[in-house]
Parts: sequence; structure tokens; C-alpha cells
Amino acid sequence: MLNTRQLQILKLIIDDFIDSGLPVGSRTISKKSSLGISSATVRNEMADLEELGYLYQPHTSAGRIPSDLGYRLYVENLLDDRLINSESRILIRSLLVSGKISAGEVIEKAVHLLTQLTGLTVVSSFPGFRKRTLNNLKLIKISDAKVLLILVSDNEIVKNITLPFSGTSQDILDLISNSLLSTLKGSTIEDIDVKKISRLKYDLRQFESVIDYLVPILRDSLKNIEEIEYHVEGVENILSIPEFSDSEKVRKIYKLFEDKTIFKVLFNNIEDEGIYIKIGDENELLELNECSVITTAYRYKNNELGKIAVIGSKRMDYRGIISVVEYTKNTLTDIFSGIYL
Repeated sequence: MLNTRQLQILKLIIDDFIDSGLPVGSRTISKKSSLGISSATVRNEMADLEELGYLYQPHTSAGRIPSDLGYRLYVENLLDDRLINSESRILIRSLLVSGKISAGEVIEKAVHLLTQLTGLTVVSSFPGFRKRTLNNLKLIKISDAKVLLILVSDNEIVKNITLPFSGTSQDILDLISNSLLSTLKGSTIEDIDVKKISRLKYDLRQFESVIDYLVPILRDSLKNIEEIEYHVEGVENILSIPEFSDSEKVRKIYKLFEDKTIFKVLFNNIEDEGIYIKIGDENELLELNECSVITTAYRYKNNELGKIAVIGSKRMDYRGIISVVEYTKNTLTDIFSGIYL
């Protein structure tokens, strides 16, 4: 247990390091402290904090910087009240609730806003298209060899899938579209199976050969729709973290996003709308051990949860970023509960 003076010194060190990115010396803290203590006293306290694992000295002649343990104590006990500034609050609310836009567009706007306001990498997860109810469907011929399948869910998310499909006129595709919609409307995407699609044969016997060709293509396309949708912005912002000046580290980070490994790990065990913070080695992925990750969840329809993660340097502005994330999360929950609709 640290005493009051040690806690104040630790807070001053972390605040200064977040602002400057430079190791903090005892003279700097002595000048900033309202305790009226000498730099020699501060130096002794810093040595004790280092021995306890809250600080470390990157070089013999340098000042101290916070350890992961120091950051953990800071975010849990030393942050001031998280009050979002009025400009950010007005911006978030005005952009997210203005106009009638689809749920997917709301989430994309939220991610874009968070990226702009934090200057960090932002990832969102959204209850997947596969679990949504089909509301509309259309097959459109786009070339002699390709057809575009347009699916619209009950929450107005639109999914476009290009199918290899030749030798069919738009008139026939319209008939197939109408028959498919009549059969499948109201079903969830994941409940649409070959048996349901094959009912087309009974409705459109004159096009049996076309339907025999279409059924396996539709089956495979629907099966490959992601169960959870992800949206990410600002991956390039990781390049601004000094710890990622090494090109090999950058390559590994980008690979995480490319193969989607990072997404499921980021949101693992986020089951409620609290604010979660993982610092450095607390992250499951080794590639994120130089980062802090702030995650939360917003409540979507039918009590489903969408999730948000902000990834940045361990010396991020925790107070400011947490307040923006929290307000965005609450606004999204209000929107999807109908408060702003």
C-alpha cells in the first residue's frame, strides 16, 4: 500500500510522461508538487516506487517512467473524474443521431469519430448479418458472367455478394428474386438452408436447370457471411507509437488485422457495458504488449452487444479517451434503444 505522498508523486510522474514521452526526473516533480518537498526527497520516493515495481529507469542516467503496474494503479485509483468536454459531446451526438441512416452506418460513423477524436486505432464489432432477419432480396445481372445478390436485413444493413452466374436474363433473375423473397423473407440468414432455397424448383419448374446451378452457389455464399461484422480505422496510427518504429513489429501488427486474429481476442470476455482497460503485458496478444487497449460494449436490439476497442500507446491520455469512449458507447445504446430515433 502506497502512502499519500507516494501516490501523488506517481500520478505526477505518469501525467508528465503521458504529456512529454520523456523519462521524468526528481527535479521536475519537485517543481510541480504542491507538497513542498525537495528533489532529494522526491528522488528517494522514486527509488522506493521503482523497488515496488511501479516505475523503472530505462537508462542509468535517465529519469523514471511508469511500468505496467504503475499504469494499472494510475487508471484504477489516480484518474480524475472522466468528464467529456462539451465540444466532443456535441460532435458525437450531432453526427450519430442526425438524419435517418442504417445501423451499420451509425457504427461506421462512431468508429470514424473515435479515430478522429483519439488519434488512435479503433475497432468495432457489430451483431452479424447472419443473425439478422431477411427483409429484402434482389438478383441483378451486372455482366454476362456475373450476378449481384443484394440482401437487406431488418436493421437495414445491406450485403452485396457477387455470384458467378451466366446465360440468364434479368427477367428470369427477377422471377427468381421474387420467388426467393417470398420463401425466405422473415428467416434469419443463418436459418436459410438448401432445403428452403430448393423450393424454387416447385415455383419455377420451367427454370429447373438454372435453379440447380444457383442453389449450391447461394448456399456457399450465405454460409460464408461473417457471423460478426468488424469495422476498423486508424491502423496506421500505431506507427506513431515510438515502440513500433521497428518495421518487423509494424508488419506483425498489420498481419493481425489482415487475418482478423486480433478481433476475437480483443473482445473476449466482454459481456457487459463496463469500461475495460488492458495495459502492456495484460494483453493476450504478444504483439500488443507495448499497447494499452480500452474496450467497452454498447447494447443493440434484442439485448445483443456490439463492442468497441481503442488501441494506442501505454502513455495515452486515459482520462480523455475513456470519457470519449464512454459517451460514444452510451449514445449508441440510446440510439439503438430508440431514444434518439
